Amino acid sequence: MSAAGGTTGLPGDLPAGREGAAGQARDYDPSMYELLKTIDDPAQLRGLERKELHRLAEELRAFVLESVSKTGGHLSSNLGTVELTIALHYVFDTPEDRIVWDVGHQTYPHKILTGRREAMARLRMIGGISGFPRRSESRYDTFGTAHSSTSISAAFGMAVAAAAKGESRRSIAVIGDGAMSAGMAYEAMNNAGASGADLLVILNDNEMSISPPVGALTNYLARLLSGRIYSSARRASEHLLKRVGVWELARRAEEHVKGMVTPSTLFEEFGFNYIGPIDGHDLEALIPTLANIRKLKGPQFLHVITRKGQGYKLAEEDPIAYHGPSKFDPAEGIRSVAGGKPTYSQVFGDWLCDMAERDARLLAITPAMREGSGMVKFSERFPQRYFDAGIAEQHAVTFAAGLACEGMKPVVAIYSTFLQRGYDQLIHDVAIQKLPVVFALDRGGLVGGDGQTHNGAFDYAYLRAVPNLTVMAPSDEDECRQMLYTAFTLDSPAAVRYPRGTGPGVPVRNEMTAIPVGTGELRRTGKRIAILAFGPMLKPALEAAARLDATVANMRFVKPLDVELVRRLAEAHELLVTVEEHQVMAGAGSAVCETLARLGIERKVLLLGLPDRFIEHGDPAKLLASVGLDAGGICGSIRKVMPE
Repeated sequence: MSAAGGTTGLPGDLPAGREGAAGQARDYDPSMYELLKTIDDPAQLRGLERKELHRLAEELRAFVLESVSKTGGHLSSNLGTVELTIALHYVFDTPEDRIVWDVGHQTYPHKILTGRREAMARLRMIGGISGFPRRSESRYDTFGTAHSSTSISAAFGMAVAAAAKGESRRSIAVIGDGAMSAGMAYEAMNNAGASGADLLVILNDNEMSISPPVGALTNYLARLLSGRIYSSARRASEHLLKRVGVWELARRAEEHVKGMVTPSTLFEEFGFNYIGPIDGHDLEALIPTLANIRKLKGPQFLHVITRKGQGYKLAEEDPIAYHGPSKFDPAEGIRSVAGGKPTYSQVFGDWLCDMAERDARLLAITPAMREGSGMVKFSERFPQRYFDAGIAEQHAVTFAAGLACEGMKPVVAIYSTFLQRGYDQLIHDVAIQKLPVVFALDRGGLVGGDGQTHNGAFDYAYLRAVPNLTVMAPSDEDECRQMLYTAFTLDSPAAVRYPRGTGPGVPVRNEMTAIPVGTGELRRTGKRIAILAFGPMLKPALEAAARLDATVANMRFVKPLDVELVRRLAEAHELLVTVEEHQVMAGAGSAVCETLARLGIERKVLLLGLPDRFIEHGDPAKLLASVGLDAGGICGSIRKVMPE
């Protein structure tokens, strides 16, 4: 896709410096950010001359690229919102006017312009700023986001609250085209459009190709349709034509004419005044259009076209690869590393293809996470059996239920934190009907830089409470493959919950063997102390046990729990220790305690897991150590209750 009127690549768009190779990026001298360094508050931005904003956009884009290359983080989406962010803060009186960013992975320019420029050096690190908006971090972050499609609901609430308090501030929701695939966005628009609230929804469209009508003519039409003269004339015409009984005919005629030069009038059917599409990289189009809209009353909908990765050639060409890169050299770009241990997502992707070869009933579903869930190869090899449901977790789960009703074997690849959004469907549409849906639950446990909104800290609890559901937790890569196969063989719903990243490096066997449901295994025999490890906690549990001469069980199943194994361990040891990368409250350790209570066994039990708080972003290994879930922490906790 090409962006009319926008910037297209670093060499011509950014200030002079040392030109690199593949990405056409360069090393930047700090003096290059002379204008950007004067902006610590949007009020200072609003004090600039309009002509200075182009230079500011160049510096801001260069700063985002340089910063993310050093820390890792979301890149493509942030390069695409530079001009839009500048225009919003230039036109609106932030933070008095409220901006709600959907998902929030496009807010680095916003963070930089709102006093967090220097803090970007510790982005997504322990003690550093979040990669998403957070109310506790800045008064300019008006609503905490990280899961998609919440912005319109939140901004609508803010608009209604402003009206109730007699305040004249504006509320703006900035939502991407991907987030518009979720039903929640349309639920909010349906409610907001009917209310007549003073709300502006900005659709940041970075996937559609820009057709020939977008450009000077379309930008002119957007300014015209957002102007007060047009708005006043429309209201006067409506009043007159209603009186003579031909308003409905005139309204349909107007929509037909507008539809010839703008996209669908769907949004106007929700009660919004649709404006656009407009080039989201053209400040000369954005600023006057936003200024006009600010004067209008009622629900407004502005459609802007942006390009992910704008200004950095490699990110423009492959925005998915540069969506959330780790550290890299901007001049060279991201380099793939051959070999090494496979990630759990890759193990799942390989199993999915192998299982599909064996069984034609297998169909795979993802809620817009093809790459993250390791499904690229499957989507290419089995395109007719691959379904991307969009960012619509509820629909994805019930869609799978419908497939299962007709004898298919659906596999839903979904992040732990995202399945939370489809919980009612999991219970009502899948579990009650005992339908054989496999949930490949990625990102169980702590995920690192994305932090508290993406940590899979609650899945054991919310899954084990559901009848008819089997819940498995693999301790290594091969066990993950075998559990996925086990889940597929069942005639009831099952979830296999695995972490982000790589495992301990256990070779993955080609053959697939079902594990007897509800059976754990002893991995080490010791004295006095028995450690019951769930999932990836087996490795640090074994390391701790070697220091303590403790018994270790790989529990494998969270539900059904291996009751006989729990009984034997309780009868043979003085202390039972459960270890899980999950919140202690209502987790797998709680299941063990419930089992002991049912068996009438009194035994000292130590529950180790995540504390009753949201865990911050940062390096996963350091975070696990900070909550005592590394080998040293496990040893230390056990020695406090069972001295040697």
